[in-house]
Amino acid sequence: MGSIKKLAGDTAIYGTSSIIGRFLNWWLVPYYSRIFLPEEYGVVTNLYSYVAILLVLLTYGMETGFFRFAGQNQNDNKIYSTSLISLFFTSVSFVLLIFAFSGQIAGWIDYGEHPEYIKWMGIIVAIDAFTSIPFALLRLKNKALKFASLKFLNIGINIGANLFFLSFCPWILKHHPDSFFRYLYSPEIGVGYVFISNLIASIVLLITLLPEVFRVKMNFDWQLMKQILAYSFPVLIVGITGMINLDIDKILIPELIPAEENPMKQLGIYGANYKLAVLMNMFTQAFRYAFEPFFFSRKKDRESNRIYALVMKYFVISGLAIFLGMIFFMDIVKLLIDPSYHEGLKAVPLILMANLFMGIYFNLSLWYKLTDKTIYGAYVATVGSVITLALNFLLIPKFGYMGSSVAVLICFVSMTIISFYYGQKYFPINYDIKRMGVYFGIALVLYFVFLLIPFQSFLIQLFVGTILFLIFALVIYFGERKEIRSLLKK
Repeated sequence: MGSIKKLAGDTAIYGTSSIIGRFLNWWLVPYYSRIFLPEEYGVVTNLYSYVAILLVLLTYGMETGFFRFAGQNQNDNKIYSTSLISLFFTSVSFVLLIFAFSGQIAGWIDYGEHPEYIKWMGIIVAIDAFTSIPFALLRLKNKALKFASLKFLNIGINIGANLFFLSFCPWILKHHPDSFFRYLYSPEIGVGYVFISNLIASIVLLITLLPEVFRVKMNFDWQLMKQILAYSFPVLIVGITGMINLDIDKILIPELIPAEENPMKQLGIYGANYKLAVLMNMFTQAFRYAFEPFFFSRKKDRESNRIYALVMKYFVISGLAIFLGMIFFMDIVKLLIDPSYHEGLKAVPLILMANLFMGIYFNLSLWYKLTDKTIYGAYVATVGSVITLALNFLLIPKFGYMGSSVAVLICFVSMTIISFYYGQKYFPINYDIKRMGVYFGIALVLYFVFLLIPFQSFLIQLFVGTILFLIFALVIYFGERKEIRSLLKK
């Protein structure tokens, strides 16, 4: 069980950097909620949804392809340089296209007065896509601490630049209007400083990663590239459809909600409350960073089946604990964002559960990656996207952002069921379905009990939430204590 310990250690490092880093970055959400009106924050939510989809498109599955081939090939340097050169040319080409057609693109997505937003976001996407391979190499080489430090650097610069442009410069100019800072800051840019800050952070990160970029002699192998692309193309489809499932609602809300209902305000409220599910998202992301190279490296392990099953069970337990903790203490969590955004809190439980099922789906996805049947992953993800699009078009006009919350939950539940069915057919793993089902049932019962209690005060609600959470913890302890002790001993 040393491999479980290794996964836990890597997840702890990636998780610490991811949780602390994203937590620090997440503080920009309450910060923005007190600086921008909901409709202004809606612009940030909307444009970053485009960025998420474009980033997947521009990396075209190369990160997973790199792990697949570098993990089973002695010539890692050739695989690394081939992947890096490919992403360099596609990223540069993307930036040139964005600059050539920024005006038209801005008009298409209703930002005709701000083509500069499109240019800034284009550079950010290109840099993030290109640096994905150096970061993947750090993960492959188990350099988790260096990976974490670079992520912290990027987040720190982004936060610092936001504070500089959105708080420090306005304060200085208010008290010293003739100071040098009048050349660095313009109130007319407004929300654009969110994107400028991100751009500065991305450029600094690229410069910092240059030693990793040039660590080996550049050597492009076209035959190898074709093999990587053949493996990665279905992963690209999975990635695009995955981002559609997560972010298309934030693109569709301004288009499907009538103008008289202020769709950008609704999007801003939804976007801020979507971010309240950040703890579940951070947990899933940290797990993903550690688990992807882990399951490739353990493919031939004699105990791999049991290890994968254990990982799934404890992932579900951890996810349920996060879900209940967020719900039971929501009245504390909600204080982090401005009250003008609180009407969207009703969407948070659905978003939390959707993120949990997204993590379960990722956990299940190892079957088609290990068997090189990535096309099946594309099929499942495409079905999920069809469900997402259909439900968003159906529900958003009637229920606004609540329709989006329902759509994303149904999407990931459906994908989880489909992936489990085909996974057991082509790469059977003896998951402890019964035990996980019991924990899910108990968690949902505790959740509904909490909802049905008419609390008379905040302190009573806090007390009851704590008691219910301890009940869940005790259930897990008594259900898993023997296995946990065994794992700790080994």
